[in-house]
Amino acid sequence: MLTAFARAFRTPDLRRKLLFSIGIMAVFRLGSFIPTPGVDYQNVRQCINRGDSTGTLALINLFSGGALLQLSVFALGIMPYITASIIVQLLTVVIPRFETLKEEGQTGTAKLTQYTRYLTIGLAILQSTTLVAIARANQLFGTPCPQEIVPSRSIVTALIMVVTMTAGTGLIMWLGEVITERGIGNGMSLLIFTSIAAGFPQSIWAIRSERSTDIMLIVIAMGLVIMGLVVFVEQSQRRIPVQYAKRMIGRRQYGGTSTYIPIKVNMAGVIPVIFASSLLYLPALITQFQRGSTAGWVQWINTHLVKGDDPVYMLAYFALIIFFTYFYVSITFNPDEVAENMKKYGGFIPGIRAGRPTAEYLDFVLSRITAPGALYLGFVALIPLVALALLNANTNNFPFGGTSILIVVGVGLETVKQIESQLQQRHYEGFLR
Repeated sequence: MLTAFARAFRTPDLRRKLLFSIGIMAVFRLGSFIPTPGVDYQNVRQCINRGDSTGTLALINLFSGGALLQLSVFALGIMPYITASIIVQLLTVVIPRFETLKEEGQTGTAKLTQYTRYLTIGLAILQSTTLVAIARANQLFGTPCPQEIVPSRSIVTALIMVVTMTAGTGLIMWLGEVITERGIGNGMSLLIFTSIAAGFPQSIWAIRSERSTDIMLIVIAMGLVIMGLVVFVEQSQRRIPVQYAKRMIGRRQYGGTSTYIPIKVNMAGVIPVIFASSLLYLPALITQFQRGSTAGWVQWINTHLVKGDDPVYMLAYFALIIFFTYFYVSITFNPDEVAENMKKYGGFIPGIRAGRPTAEYLDFVLSRITAPGALYLGFVALIPLVALALLNANTNNFPFGGTSILIVVGVGLETVKQIESQLQQRHYEGFLR
């Protein structure tokens, strides 16, 4: 692999793409440390050391590479874009206009991308306003912090902070698109990968400082084993054979070939985990504005749906992941559409009649494959919550959380595959054999 990586850097255009991607990722990390105007950075650092980031903002802080709790210009990270992309994907099922655009090919995709950008900016304004309001009320961290992280109470200061964070989100969105266009891999995924991977060294060292070297080595070994298992499952797929009948068009013969439909065990990726985390984040966010209230429902949410080590939280989290896995797979893979396309081009599954029986067979296989995939996602996502209970750790000092592992492994595999394809086009030996 190292030899192939060296050959990739010896290829001029591929080296240029790799260096360009690395440079953009470095700019992204730099912006994560530039504080937003109006923020007292020293007080922020003190509050971070005192606070507990296992609370309601832990997921967003993970995707921002720690920039959220530092209130930097990139505090919102990539989350507004992820949320906007998910909403637009769901709307393609609900709104006929969006479904038509999706079927129009490149032109329709460009239009949907434009809608995603507009929605990203709108969500960034909403989220930055909420974040500034929480920060001004000193409720940003899990435990109360005596220092004021936003000393000024001026409306102008709050407005400048909202504009700065929204502009930061717009810049991140542009950086991701530039990487996709001129670099290697999917830009948005690489930025998320950068945010998560950047926190690994600090988290591992924190385990050694707070616990011991032995615990640190155990966590590293556990993380490597989990990553290996995740790689195995992510690469696993059920291949359904497809045979195309021979057809004579004029004097030419078409078809007569054999191929397969790959159905991955985890077709939904990390999306169900993000959906479940976001949904569980909403009730906890509501209670942020009810702090000090003695209402029964507020107390129940604060007790059971804020901390990840509560059994009710774990059960709800696991159930939501199972539900959203089936939901997302159902809207991204349509057996009826696949069966119709196969019938149109003369394809059939051996032993299965074309048309409706093929769709029913695909739906049967898909439901059986999705079940272990959903359970796999649920168990992997519960890893940090179990670590919280067994190792007395939190998301600060347990780096190999379920969401982070899924993203790091998934993005890493996809990027390596793209580099592999680039090398094969130039007749070089690649990474994968």
